[in-house]
Amino acid sequence: MKKSNKKEPFKTPDGYFEGFADRLSDRLSEEGPALPKKEGFKVPEGYFEGLDAKLAEKVNPSETKVVQLRSYRKYYYIAASVAAIAVLVFTLQPKSPQGVGWDDLANSDIEAYFEDNEFDMTSAELADVLLLDQLELNDVLEDQLNEESIIEYLDDHIDDLEDLNLIEDAY
Repeated sequence: MKKSNKKEPFKTPDGYFEGFADRLSDRLSEEGPALPKKEGFKVPEGYFEGLDAKLAEKVNPSETKVVQLRSYRKYYYIAASVAAIAVLVFTLQPKSPQGVGWDDLANSDIEAYFEDNEFDMTSAELADVLLLDQLELNDVLEDQLNEESIIEYLDDHIDDLEDLNLIEDAY
């Protein structure tokens, strides 16, 4: 079988339509299933009498129903005004700031973050990260270095205060 053409996928055999009428008439004339002599449909007697009057009644009824059409124009106006208000509300909102920077964070927030989150860095690794040229000792020990904390540290770590040449009455 040949490949079918994509534009015409169906084919008829060669010479199919030649002599088609003759073959059809031969087949009909042969003895076989006979065609019915009568139609199979009957119309009741008197069906067509008065048909015009019945149709006229159905087509032209005496009373016609009047259906009021509602005007939806006011609903369209309401929907358009709500949409316009929504557009105005969303476009006229004040602009939010560009972003949050270091200046916006409080020092207590930054300290709390570092206290709550543990970093797996040794002091040597921290020293590599920090720039010592810009770091001053007062920045690091500002809140921690006062007289009470020094005396408390010495009291906890040194057994004999006389070794430090301190007067015991001083604290």
